[in-house]
Amino acid sequence: MSGERDTIAAISTAPGAGGIAIVRLSGPRAEAILRAAFRPANAKADLSGRRLTYGAAVDEDGAAIDEAMAVLMRAPYTYTREDVAEIHCHGGSACASAVLRRVLLLGARAAEPGEFTRRAYENGRVDLSRAEAVMQLVGAQGEAARRAALRQMRGGVASFVEGAVQRLTDMLSRIQAAVDFPEEVDEAAVAAQVRAELEELAGQIEQRADPKRARMLREGASVVLCGRPNVGKSSLMNALLSAERAIVTDIPGTTRDVLSERFTLGGKVVRLSDTAGIRASGDAIERMGVERARSEVEAADVALLVLDMSQPLTDEDRALLAKADERYLLCLNKRDLPEALDEAALPDLPAVRLCARTGEGVERLLARLEERLGAGGGEEECFTVERQLRLAREAAATLRGCAQALGDGFSPDVVAPDMLRACELLDNVTGRDASEEVISAIFANFCVGK
Repeated sequence: MSGERDTIAAISTAPGAGGIAIVRLSGPRAEAILRAAFRPANAKADLSGRRLTYGAAVDEDGAAIDEAMAVLMRAPYTYTREDVAEIHCHGGSACASAVLRRVLLLGARAAEPGEFTRRAYENGRVDLSRAEAVMQLVGAQGEAARRAALRQMRGGVASFVEGAVQRLTDMLSRIQAAVDFPEEVDEAAVAAQVRAELEELAGQIEQRADPKRARMLREGASVVLCGRPNVGKSSLMNALLSAERAIVTDIPGTTRDVLSERFTLGGKVVRLSDTAGIRASGDAIERMGVERARSEVEAADVALLVLDMSQPLTDEDRALLAKADERYLLCLNKRDLPEALDEAALPDLPAVRLCARTGEGVERLLARLEERLGAGGGEEECFTVERQLRLAREAAATLRGCAQALGDGFSPDVVAPDMLRACELLDNVTGRDASEEVISAIFANFCVGK
């Protein structure tokens, strides 16, 4: 990206047909370009009042390009802390592209991906964690992801990181005091105290830097229906979605592949997958479906193992139950039929009695599923970006190593350099010590116009 403070321009709204498209400018010539490219309907209109003004975008001959609204916002009270102008024209590529061509002919430069947000970062309006939160917010799937990104934009992660660095700085000052004034400061007492504080801080960082939790916030949770054929998995999928999405028949093995749909539960996006009935089969296509089903279950955040209450446990049921772990919820289906399943023979796993055909018990299952998906803790101050997760987890591991060294009897001043290293890693989360290469890589992933 150019380091010069030229004026940049881009279409800031998503491509395709729509009611409105916005062409945004930022830089020292934003006002001059706006006044040349936009003609107010009222000749006395004041463009400098931070209010939308009605008029027309015009070409070099003064002919109207499109009916439009425009607004001028002066530095430093803007997103980039530079003069910013916007022309709001009709949606669709033709109008917006024509307006963009006009402002580029007037001397603006086409913005690179993320350049508006990069200028906000370079001008001190946001740090790197807040800048990354912008893209997290733009791409948020579900209310939980939106809330997490908004908290990060408002400094949740930055505040936690700054507090952690301050705590480490305080520990380092006490270590230095023990080195400088050994007759007045008890080194053993300092070592014991610092060790406890390091372990506590490492735990807090690890809690907020859980990759699984971050992925579930960003992308949604994976919930997989599994079980032997004809136990009602497809019926249960339709009941959970409140839609006839999966084909339901009495013929075992109807589902041959993984069928997935998304829905929202408690503000979180859930990817619900129906899988082929797991059993031994001589059918080559069905065997492929069974293998895919097993792969989906292995990768799932939650596995809903469906059992038929109207039949005794089969060897296939027992084989599936033997592999069940803490991710599993048992769905005891077909409770509208005479019961033949011996529940005492089931493992000690959460279970919900239901009937997918009538809908009985489905709400209880959804409540239990929502509880399970929220069991990882709150969303506050959670690291959700892969770069931040890597840095935070490395910092936590470094602090664990420091605490272990102190427990093994090493002097506090021996671990001080590693504690400083952890400070540097955390500072990189907010970009205090980030390299130009890292900064460029982050903003290269942004959309143009943001």
